[in-house]
Amino acid sequence: MMESSDELLSKAWTVISEQLKPSASQNEDQLNRKEFCEAWQTLEANNLDYIVEEWFIETLQQDLRHRIGPLFWNFFKELENQTENSAYIQKFVESVNYLYEITREYRSCINLLESVSPLGETATSKNISSLIITFYKAIIFYTYPETFLTSVGKYYSEAFRVFHHINTESHDSGEEKSPLCDGCQIDVSTCTCQEIMETFHSVNKKLDDIGVLEKVSGAAVTSIVHSQIESYINTNCKGNFETSYFEHLEKWLDTKVLGWLNSIYAGEKSHNSISAFRGRLLHFLFETYANARIEQLFMIVIDYPESEPAILDLKTCLEKTNLRSQLMSSLRKALEDRLLHPGVNTTVILSAYISAIRSLRVLDPAGVILEFVSEPVRKYLRSREDTVRCIVLCLTEEGSNELLDELWKGQPLVLEDDTCSDEDEGDWETWMPDPVDADPSTTSKSRRASDIISMLVNIYGSKELFVNEYRTLLTDRILNQFNCDMDRELRYLEMLKLRFGESQLHYCEVMLKDVADSKRINSRIVQEMALVEQKMDIDINALILSAHFWPPLREEKITLPKEMQKSLEEYTKKFEALKGNRTLNWKPHLGMMKIEIEHNGTNLSFSVSPVHAAIIMQFQNKARWDVEELSGVLQMSVSALRRKITYWQTQGLLKEEVPDTFVLVDEVKGQGHEVVMVEDESESAMASAQQQREEELQVFWTYIVGMLTNLESLPLERIHTMLRMFAMQGPSTGEVSLPELKGFLDRKIREQKLVYYSGVYRLAK
Repeated sequence: MMESSDELLSKAWTVISEQLKPSASQNEDQLNRKEFCEAWQTLEANNLDYIVEEWFIETLQQDLRHRIGPLFWNFFKELENQTENSAYIQKFVESVNYLYEITREYRSCINLLESVSPLGETATSKNISSLIITFYKAIIFYTYPETFLTSVGKYYSEAFRVFHHINTESHDSGEEKSPLCDGCQIDVSTCTCQEIMETFHSVNKKLDDIGVLEKVSGAAVTSIVHSQIESYINTNCKGNFETSYFEHLEKWLDTKVLGWLNSIYAGEKSHNSISAFRGRLLHFLFETYANARIEQLFMIVIDYPESEPAILDLKTCLEKTNLRSQLMSSLRKALEDRLLHPGVNTTVILSAYISAIRSLRVLDPAGVILEFVSEPVRKYLRSREDTVRCIVLCLTEEGSNELLDELWKGQPLVLEDDTCSDEDEGDWETWMPDPVDADPSTTSKSRRASDIISMLVNIYGSKELFVNEYRTLLTDRILNQFNCDMDRELRYLEMLKLRFGESQLHYCEVMLKDVADSKRINSRIVQEMALVEQKMDIDINALILSAHFWPPLREEKITLPKEMQKSLEEYTKKFEALKGNRTLNWKPHLGMMKIEIEHNGTNLSFSVSPVHAAIIMQFQNKARWDVEELSGVLQMSVSALRRKITYWQTQGLLKEEVPDTFVLVDEVKGQGHEVVMVEDESESAMASAQQQREEELQVFWTYIVGMLTNLESLPLERIHTMLRMFAMQGPSTGEVSLPELKGFLDRKIREQKLVYYSGVYRLAK
């Protein structure tokens, strides 16, 4: 008897639906592949095979949604009020075992269906297994409760700790060992590290077989690995700038971190992701290490050159990460916050700036980072009055310092205005373009080639300021140190000539020549006086200055006692006889005198200024002096007299009997000895900065009068330009800024020497 078509289709559907039920697939022996294939062919012949696939997929989705998923998430509902790590770990392991067992029910069905279904050849380019894995991820793991995320995190954290403990060689340091295992954190005698690792491998294999290993573990593993990298860098690398850590960190990443990842993703489905993951982790390692170094970059810069390994590591990091902008902003802010305020000494700021120049040249040879971070430092140094003096002091002081080392290199000065264009920089084959963040208004040569001294001079953009400051310091050294080391000063002068040019330092050369000539003249005068058996009341060793070449000296009115004045006049006559048509204009308030005072049987020796000597000598004639009376005799101001007389009070020779009346002390405590005025008691031989500036501006006034006489009227800018061309040459004048010139001309208007009308200046009639 022949079966009808409907009966054949019904029977075929029954065979297929029964064999594709999960309960039947638990025992593959129960599957009759021949019968299943025949049934499939029957449906296929009637173009009904697609119904099987749709039915199976729909059935599986419903089962995942209504049975498997809820049962899986029930494991984690019990953890809502749990605090024990072990509870979270246990529930995670149980949930994975459940999911693995329940999904096995479908595995044989899927294999059977794939053996006859053409689904893998459809436009989706996915076989049924891949499609089912997608359903697992989309239906079961489309969202996570917080307890599940906590469980995954605690489970993989414990696994990493145990793996690291097992794979770390133990060294007996002699310290008392902890009774707890570093891995499983229970008593060493009952250590479960091996069991934990066996379970760990089993759980990962099951998740990999299901196809959800990366979905479940990815976020937690990435977070743990990132946390471990950050912790390892902060613990082992921070604070030590003298060691390069790159090689060590890469080795640690490959052995410890990637070793653990390989133990997780060992299955065929997940192993391919390790190589890509290594690249991402290496980039994260570079970023984390670079951030740690950027946080400490201020100290790294200050510690250079000892910190050069850290600088070179950071240079490599910048080539592999996008942290250049962050580094520049961070270091600039650190320099501003820690250096640029009144509480920091100028020498400290200069030292830090020099260290920044040297270290950042290693970090970025193009000089772009240095240019950006040093801008506020340069601006702040320019605002400090003592910056130029500090720089020149460092250049010319004995001892070892970075600027002195730079000076001995003997390189010429490179000013920003002198730099050539990029086309003239040299071999085009080795030319490298500037980074994209370089300032286009600055040439690359000025950033790459300038040495430290040139960069410090470029803070002001003028050689004259530094030459004038050196001239001032040299003047003080010569006039305040009567045994000035001329050989040393000549060495410094020759080195400075290489930097600033001979013409700029010609005045200083004349000053040193004056010192040498003075010694010869003094010796000559002494010899001539010895020949005629003539002797001055007071021996004089004069320093004879060529007035035009020396900076303005401090002026102070004083009439010396007759004994002192007589000796000066005798010396002048001898000089005039020796030099013919030249004479001397004495500065009696400058210099130093060695005097002996005998008072009530006590002999005291002092080295003081001529003014101090003149004051005490007046008490030979009279033991009591009124301030007004004494100032009249000495022809000096009362305020200056009171300031000077204080020195003799501190030595115990004078006392103020009543206000403004000083008397000689009857008894002087002390023995015969020499007292030398300490430096802060003696005044600088130089005129004050304000006095010097006024004298310089008066020189400009002569030029201005000549201009306005010839041209009748000129605007401010034209006067300034002409002064720059004709008057601002050489150390005797220096430069004047436009605002300073305007202030000077305004004072001349108030003095009724100038008239200002319609934007131009005219001489007053």
